[in-house]
Amino acid sequence: MTKNSLKRSIPHIVLFAFLILTLYPFLFVLFSSIKSDNQAIASNPFGFPASFHFENYREAWVNAKISVYFFNSLYISTLCSVVTILFSSMGAYAISRIRYLRISNVMYQAILIGLLIPGNALLLPIFIMLNKMEFFGHAVLGTHMALILPYTAGAIPFTVIILVAFMRSIPGEIEEASVMDGLSAKGIFSKIIMPITVPALVTVFIINFIGNWNEFLMANFFISSDNLRTLPVGMVGFRDIYNTNYAQMSAGIVFSILPVMIIYAVLQKQIIEGLTAGGVKG
Repeated sequence: MTKNSLKRSIPHIVLFAFLILTLYPFLFVLFSSIKSDNQAIASNPFGFPASFHFENYREAWVNAKISVYFFNSLYISTLCSVVTILFSSMGAYAISRIRYLRISNVMYQAILIGLLIPGNALLLPIFIMLNKMEFFGHAVLGTHMALILPYTAGAIPFTVIILVAFMRSIPGEIEEASVMDGLSAKGIFSKIIMPITVPALVTVFIINFIGNWNEFLMANFFISSDNLRTLPVGMVGFRDIYNTNYAQMSAGIVFSILPVMIIYAVLQKQIIEGLTAGGVKG
């Protein structure tokens, strides 16, 4: 092997090692989830299972209420992501199209400040606020609204920043032509801007969805009913119930990471396009 070929091989070797390190935890959990019991895992922790035990998934899905936690997380994550995009897209369009640049910059920087505040630092103020709030005469704390409100509000700053960068790259001539065709501001936003912004919308939807899906602290503190818990919180209780059955616990972990893996595998191209498209002007 020549010196030049060795130099060319080094990046590939490093990437391959990184790939192994990245995939190994998932493969370990996947193989453990179809092994018979703890003894099979302990005797051969790194190897392929001798026999497949898919009943671990059924036990986790039904008996450990993973199905309830799964659909709670799916409902909350999807709803919050959609509502966040709805409000953020309107705000981003207003900021990117304000005629007075100074006002636009002030509003943009005010939203940018929201990214500088750690979410965990707001846990207690949010708890106090939710404890005083009511929704149609019912307390918000202890319901899914206690998660929907902070999830939606907390994701708006990041979403607005991404969408503003994308919308500012859209040529103004497109809107001028739309005005000449008789479209109102509402029509331009809904029929012109939103379709063009789809790559960025897909990106922020996926990022917000995954963030909501994996969130633990608020879901743990604000929800007390077992039937209303999300999947990350439910997995903690699952561990307590099956603290000696790591095969079934691994099956529950697979359920929790499966949607995220599918989203990234199917839509990774859209994620990259949405994050980079706003960097090109015109």
